[in-house]
This record gives sequence, C-alpha cells and structure tokens, in this order.
Amino acid sequence: MYKIFLLAVLALLSASAHAHTTFTTLYVDGENQGDGVCVRMNRDPSKASFPIEPLSSKDIACGYDGEKAVTRVCPAKASSTLTFEFREYADGSRPGSIDESHKGPCAVYMKKVDDATADNNAAGDGWFKIWQSDYDATAGKWCTEKMIENNGHISVQIPADIEGGYYLVRPELLALHAAQDNPPDPQFYVGCAQVFVQSTGTAKPATVNIGEGTYDLSLPGMTYNLYKTPLELPYPMYGPPVYQAGTAASASPAPAPANTASGSSTSANAGSDKSGSASATAAPAPAASGDTGSETSADTESVNTTPANAAPANTESESESEKTESVPANVCKNKSKKNKKKKKKRAMLVQNKGLKPEGCILERDNWCGFEVPSYTDEQGCWASSKNCWDQADVCWNTALPTGSAHCQIWSDKCTALDASCSNKVFPGPPNAGQVLTPKRASLVGSIKVFARGVRSHIKRRRHTHV
Repeated sequence: MYKIFLLAVLALLSASAHAHTTFTTLYVDGENQGDGVCVRMNRDPSKASFPIEPLSSKDIACGYDGEKAVTRVCPAKASSTLTFEFREYADGSRPGSIDESHKGPCAVYMKKVDDATADNNAAGDGWFKIWQSDYDATAGKWCTEKMIENNGHISVQIPADIEGGYYLVRPELLALHAAQDNPPDPQFYVGCAQVFVQSTGTAKPATVNIGEGTYDLSLPGMTYNLYKTPLELPYPMYGPPVYQAGTAASASPAPAPANTASGSSTSANAGSDKSGSASATAAPAPAASGDTGSETSADTESVNTTPANAAPANTESESESEKTESVPANVCKNKSKKNKKKKKKRAMLVQNKGLKPEGCILERDNWCGFEVPSYTDEQGCWASSKNCWDQADVCWNTALPTGSAHCQIWSDKCTALDASCSNKVFPGPPNAGQVLTPKRASLVGSIKVFARGVRSHIKRRRHTHV
C-alpha cells in the first residue's frame, strides 16, 4: 500500500513540470460539486494540463481520456448557471489558472447523450454551442484574461428550453500565443462535465460534429496574430453560432459544419436530439417549469397553438348550434382552461444514473468509500480492517490528477481501526457511518457570465468558412 502511495505522490508532483491548464471542478448555481466530480479529464497527472495535439485528433471533443466516462453525473436545471474552474496545477498545489501569455477566446458546448456514464460518446455529431467570448474591445481583454482575473472561472447559463436528460458539457479555451508561428500552433484546452438537465423543454438545437478533423488551420481564427498592433478586429471566431433559447423549440435546423466560422460572438450550435429516455425515468411534470433564468421556456412557444379566445370549430346544422348555445359560457371557459393547462404538462425525466451511491461516507472525485462491515470479535475486526485497506488501495491507485488528499483521510480511518483490533475494542467499527468528506470550498470569484466581444455582426459574416 505504501508503495502505491509513493507512486501516486510522485505522479502528482510530476505534473508541475509542464503546467498549462485543465478543467478540474464544476459548480452548479455556485455550488461546488467537488474536485473531479462528474469531470472527464486526462488521467495522466504528468500530462493533465497539456493542450490537444494534434489539432485534428478526436481528443478535441473532451480532451485526452475524454471518451472514458466517470461514474458520477451532476444534476442541474434548465437555466442553471454552470461554472468551470481551470487550474494550471490540477491538484491545486500551486495557484493559477493559466499563464497570462496564453490569451484567447473561450466557448462552451453541450451534447445530449443517452447515458453520460457510458464510454465512447464524446467525439462525433450532436454538439451545440451555448456560449462564447473572444476579445472584448470595450474592456480591452481576451476571455482568458477575464478568466484569470476571476480566479480561473468561466460561467454559462444552460438554455431554458432544451430537452431534459443527460448531457456532456464541454468548456473550451484557445490560447493564441503561438498561433502566428510557422507552423501555426493554436493550443486548445478542453474537458467535459457529465450533467443531467432537469427540464420540461422540447428544443432540439441544430448540431455539429466535434472530433477528428474538426478544426482547420486554414481558419483565420486559428492563425490569428495576437501581437499585431493594432489588433485586427473583430476576431474571426470559429465554429457555429451560439444557440439562442427559443429559436429551435419546434424543429431542428439542418446540422452545420463544425468548422464554419461563427456569425456572432456568443453564438453556437445545437446538441444531439438523442432521447435520454433510455437512461432516465419519466415523471409527471408540473404545469410550470419553475426555472428562474432570463430565457424563455419552450412551454410558452410550442404548446397549445390554438388561440385561447378562438371560437369552437362548429359549422354543422342549426341543431348543433343550438346544442352549443345551451352550454353555459362559464363551463366552456373552464374546460378550455383545463385543457390548456393539461397540454402544458410534459413528462420530466428523472435522473437514475450517476447518482451518489447510498452509503458513501467519503468522496474523492468520483470514488466513494463505504463503511466496513460491523463486527463483534477480533476475527471480524481484522476482516473489516482488510476491507478498509483494500478500499484505501483503490483510492490511492485511481485518483484523478485533482489529487488524492482524501485518500489520506481514509487511510487514517483504517489505522484507527487497526488500533481498535489490537486493543480488542469490540464491537465496531468505531464511529460507524460517520461522513468523512470535508466541506467543499466555496467559489472564489464571480458566476457572472462574461460579456461578448464588441463587434459588427455584418463584418463577422465575411469570415464564414466551409
């Protein structure tokens, strides 16, 4: 066990030799979900903060090891604010989010999947952009500069009208400090969070492919000269436009090429229209979604297309008219309201995968420690001790680059259990069921969404590239 511990520590320390940046921590409406929880990331600590190379790799979707799912899925609501924390050193052993020379734009995409805990569902079609920020001419800052000032955090709001279900959410940073080199070296830093969106929406935004060959060095945004004075503005933002809630509630536009330049500083394309029903249970939805975001719910856009004051479609004989007239007006009105309310209800999916396991008393990213079996004698005590140390070995051996500090908490528990066995203190275990997960740190920074870059929409359209 001690050998495993030493190897884990050495691996984590080696990450400091080549620090760039990596997405480590997800916050939902400002609440810390835990370092590495629900996050797909490079599992090699020595390379966790490396940019994606080559640019044409399918790893551009969710980063290195991005096709390997984790066991947890974080719940959020439509219109919830998601905040992504980036660090130079994944375990937080040193401060910093990204070197100040690594200036460039940011974007966030989503992809609807059947099961966020399934492997091999990152690269490919289904992605839509929900936010982007490049150069803010008013502030005179790139998105990454704002992120540094905000202690490594960028925030987005989930579109209010998208379908409920399982999603991958992909924050993307592009560092342009070497983009003008020969050969050009634009550096992408990406990761993915596994999220379950609670929503009664029906929107299916148009989607694009992100994977092998998505990004093309011929795009102006990929070879942008960061050092030219004055800067050539507006920055030719790459990718699809940002999806705006309310624009795809009824039907999905045809998919656009992923390497098409954006038509707006905060415009992107849509997620997959795959159903999440295979991985979630339908439950009756409330008449109103309860969302508090500023965007418009799909319920008000696609439900009950018949005007409330429309007359009954009755053009039959006079006797039929007389039947209609014999019904009290207030009865018809109440019935109409009842039907309208009934139509507004939609089946809301309920998350049943990626939940925190019952009985988990210590969390380390997506790993859980469980209480050892109870015992009444020495033989049972030492059996429980073995169970404890077996769990400790897994904890130390499988820690993500975000760190293994919580494994020491578990090892301390095992050491105390050994002492109980040696001193013949029965029954046990001591402090059975006590939750050991430390309180999660509060977000140090703002969850305010960065303003889009100031630009002319007409000028941006000139950069469209197919």
